[in-house]
Amino acid sequence: MQYFKGKPLRMGIILVAWGYYYHFSLSYRDVSEILKERGVSVPPTTIMRWVHEYGNLIYQMWKKKSKSGLHA
Repeated sequence: MQYFKGKPLRMGIILVAWGYYYHFSLSYRDVSEILKERGVSVPPTTIMRWVHEYGNLIYQMWKKKSKSGLHA
C-alpha cells in the first residue's frame, strides 16, 4: 500500500500494533511490550504516532472491506 511507503517497519507490524491498541483497548506501552515479546522492538511513542497517523485510514479501509463483505 502506498500509504505505508518509506516506513522502516512493515505494514503488517503497523496494522498489528493498531489492532492490539483498538481491539483490546491496550495502552501504547502494553502494545509495545507485546510486540517486544514477539521480537519486534517498537517504542510506545512510535505506536502512538502510528495510531494518530494511520488510525482513520485503517478504520476507513476496514469499514469499506466490512461493508463490501456484507453484500457478497
